[in-house]
Amino acid sequence: MTRISGPSVRLARRAAAVTVVTVTALSATACGDSVGDTSGTGSGSASTLTEIDYYEAAPQNTQLPKLLDECGAQVGVKIEHQQVPRAQFMPKLLQQASSRAMPDLALIDNPDLPQLAATGGLLPLSDAGLTTEGLYPSIVEAGQFQGKTYGIAPGVNGLALYYNKDAFTEAGLTPPKTWDDLTKAARALTKGPRYGIAFSAVGTEEGSFQFEPFFWTAGASLKQLDSPQAVQALTLWKDLVDGKSASKSVVTWTQADVNDQFMAGNAAMMVNGPWQLPTLNENKDLHFGIVPIPIPSPEAKPVTPLGGEVWTVGHSDPAREKNAVAVLKCLLSQDKSLEWSTNAGYIPSNQAAAEQMSASNPQLAAFVEEVATARARTAELGTAYPKASEALFNAIQASLAGGTPPQEALTAAQDAAA
Repeated sequence: MTRISGPSVRLARRAAAVTVVTVTALSATACGDSVGDTSGTGSGSASTLTEIDYYEAAPQNTQLPKLLDECGAQVGVKIEHQQVPRAQFMPKLLQQASSRAMPDLALIDNPDLPQLAATGGLLPLSDAGLTTEGLYPSIVEAGQFQGKTYGIAPGVNGLALYYNKDAFTEAGLTPPKTWDDLTKAARALTKGPRYGIAFSAVGTEEGSFQFEPFFWTAGASLKQLDSPQAVQALTLWKDLVDGKSASKSVVTWTQADVNDQFMAGNAAMMVNGPWQLPTLNENKDLHFGIVPIPIPSPEAKPVTPLGGEVWTVGHSDPAREKNAVAVLKCLLSQDKSLEWSTNAGYIPSNQAAAEQMSASNPQLAAFVEEVATARARTAELGTAYPKASEALFNAIQASLAGGTPPQEALTAAQDAAA
């Protein structure tokens, strides 16, 4: 999302949506004032732990306290839960980290992990006996910094291609698997007020997040934003817009806006995440399917960005750390991971739980399939990711809205990110 998104962007957007009837992928319905004070954890009884997150306006904010209470009871501790607005969340945590007064448990957007771990305020979970066995390696990587694991996700989200089954049937088409298929289908499905495809190319992390599946699947790297592979990916998007298979308004659309266009029948396909499913499924007249992000060639594999949050443990006294790690083990167990992800619209980090979810809910099968080859946004650049992401979404804006050739736009982006 994102966040730097998180549902990160997705969650946050979804939260805003929930406020107006929709839910941001990361936010949930406001549930009142925070409980407890997370201004410090260095003192006080180890029988009471503090927890902080930014789910102030998402459905998760009703589920999370329940899971925390259950896991706290299992360990024999009470957990004080606090929600902080997304915009204030990282500044607050960074201030706490600098004074070594981190909350015992914090659920943070995965791209923020390197910045927070670099302060030294987080407990290395890999040194605390917390195993990542049974979790997807790609998800484990999202919580690592300088070779150590500082955060572990209970579940993740990503992006796939939604398509309108009725429109495809009418046009005699099958869901696209390659970029050529996608281009042809988008052109054929563009009819009257309906565009063939919709995606978010907005000038924020959300735009980078949506572009990264095409960027990485082409073989591009954030270390070299103007590579031939990167140019190939941006050219795909520009051709879709210039060819009128996608609206020029994609440069202003958030992921929530894209979902609205798809639901209204103004787009036959869209790039979006699993957090949109509750809203989509409420429309019984909308018949849609979901497939993995199309690939440039048959031998390629989709590489999507991992969205979602990771659990972290703050440095404190040994007794508090031990109890916090025990609670975290409970939260990451197969049953709790499945319960959390089902409620949040995520894919469980636990492979067995993800397979169980895929078998019981075919709508999530494409997202589960992509997790194995997904990539943490900070995997290549660590704390330098935000700068590269900003350069990338500026390049997308310059090319799609400003008419700058992809090569020129991405060369400028590489210079800005260097």
